[in-house]
Amino acid sequence: MSKRILCATIGFVILAFDAEFARGASDDFFKGKTVRIIVGFTAGGAFDAYARALARHLGRHIPGNPTFIVENMPGAGTLVAANHVYKVAKPDGLTIGNFIGGVVMGQILGRPGIEFDALRFEYIGAPMKDSPVCAFSKASGITSMEKWMASKAPVKVGATGPGATTHDVPLILKATLGLPVQVIAGYKGPTELVLAVEGGELTGVCNAWESLRVTSIRAIEAGDLVVVVQAIPHAHSELPRVPLAINLARTDEARQLIQAGIHDVTAIIRPYVLPPGTPKERVQMLRTAFVDTLKDPQFVADTKKSKLDIDPLTGEELERTVGRLLRMDPSTLAKLKEVVK
Repeated sequence: MSKRILCATIGFVILAFDAEFARGASDDFFKGKTVRIIVGFTAGGAFDAYARALARHLGRHIPGNPTFIVENMPGAGTLVAANHVYKVAKPDGLTIGNFIGGVVMGQILGRPGIEFDALRFEYIGAPMKDSPVCAFSKASGITSMEKWMASKAPVKVGATGPGATTHDVPLILKATLGLPVQVIAGYKGPTELVLAVEGGELTGVCNAWESLRVTSIRAIEAGDLVVVVQAIPHAHSELPRVPLAINLARTDEARQLIQAGIHDVTAIIRPYVLPPGTPKERVQMLRTAFVDTLKDPQFVADTKKSKLDIDPLTGEELERTVGRLLRMDPSTLAKLKEVVK
């Protein structure tokens, strides 16, 4: 054997050993550990339900089989949780953030309170793209788009905070469709919003259909809560007769605002992220585990039982979508700022 071949062989063996050692070290990292999923909403809504379903199954798909727990950290439309994961949480792979993707728009729109750079988060994936709808109590008399448009007084809808679906969707629909709307912000989460509607404090709410099915399925089935419009590109299979907002828009500018401010944002509405600086091998391990969990028959059965849809984005897809939003057309961005300020 020549000296060159011998050196090459030794080098290959060393590289292979190093790779195996690194893999083994990475495999051992999660053994005996507890991973926290910090959810930016109170318990009881779809965000919380998805996170708890993932927590029950993710560990089986990670070497070392770590324990997963869910912690609720509500506030400012999940901005408190997003800032915490970015600034406070250790970048060791043991803290996962789950906040509403609309706070990314907060960075784009220059909203106060944003203490993160969305491009620096490490994205694990999202289990679902949201389907925003607006629903009203039957008692309010707003049981169709025609009745909403004809309302002589602004219709009261509740919201958590800027960046949330409950806040931005009704404001964008107000601007693009000329709807009479008064947005009342400050509610902690989906459960509190639903209770306010049921108690007559609010007329209705604009939120994800996926969330309303968790919090209000009995009211919807009984006809006490009526969905009057969908803010998605194509009708949801469970709402085939409910009109689409974009089809009601009369101008190109209105359609562009609905596309950028609602459709694109709802694609990244349920992100699971890691703090900046998390070791790449742990990021990749969690990305792989996330995808594998969503295909796991036990997880699928669990979500079906809880009426949670699965229509995922990978970490790589989330990363690309966030980058595209941050490069939004300046004229559309300027109008959007004016609408949701």
